[in-house]
Amino acid sequence: MADNPAAVSGEPVAAPADPRAVLDRPAPPPDLRIRYGDHPDQVADLRIPAPGPPRPLVVVIHGGFWRVEYDRQHTGPLAADLAVRGWPVAQLEYRRTGQPGGGWPGTFDDVLAGVSALPGLARAALPTGRVAPGGPILLGHSAGGHLALWYALQAPDDVRGVLALAPVTDLAEAYRLDLDGGAVAELLGGGPEEVPERYAAADPARNAPPKAPTVIVHGRQDQRVPVELSVGYATLTPAGPRLIELPDCEHFAVIDPLSPAWSAVIAALHSFVE
Repeated sequence: MADNPAAVSGEPVAAPADPRAVLDRPAPPPDLRIRYGDHPDQVADLRIPAPGPPRPLVVVIHGGFWRVEYDRQHTGPLAADLAVRGWPVAQLEYRRTGQPGGGWPGTFDDVLAGVSALPGLARAALPTGRVAPGGPILLGHSAGGHLALWYALQAPDDVRGVLALAPVTDLAEAYRLDLDGGAVAELLGGGPEEVPERYAAADPARNAPPKAPTVIVHGRQDQRVPVELSVGYATLTPAGPRLIELPDCEHFAVIDPLSPAWSAVIAALHSFVE
């Protein structure tokens, strides 16, 4: 299989001049939209995989520092690419900071409810036999990577694997660094000294790594979520997650099917089923 859909179609492949271009790049519309709750943002977009053997559902959890300004739409290009490669995909939406119910605990409640429900909902909605039995693979980017790791700690037996792309693995350190201008404080309602119990519950770095197989892909040129967070997290315990550092990669390249980094993401995804 070629490394991106442009190569599949025979079109020339080139990395975008603007790394953020993937956030606004159009993608084919999803095949279906399903609900896991009553709120307008308690939904997921499903994509039917190309013909082939059944594979685990890939639940994509988008980033954007947990803020309402960013939604699942920017994961359309990667979700479409995965579906072309034969993966059933669900792009999860959830309530975010800056909207009623977002932040603590609503954002976490939505991820817990959504990821728990999606495998069954996807099997019922997609063509018979296209979603393999068992739990999903969680693919999360940035803040979504944090939420994927967090979910795997809550429901360790329900996850096939976690693929965290440039994740926020250490909320206390991200608060100290003031990533995205107070994003962690908005998510949890304060700093580690103000709401320590929330950091204890929500911060991957304050917990043992997930039992599920976990791979982190992080670019060394990341200016939004420093790669040092992932390096520190991966070395917390001898059984920590596998870390793949990409030397010439920035924050958005790991979700861009037109980026050279995408081949590393695809290889990591396949490692969960090989």
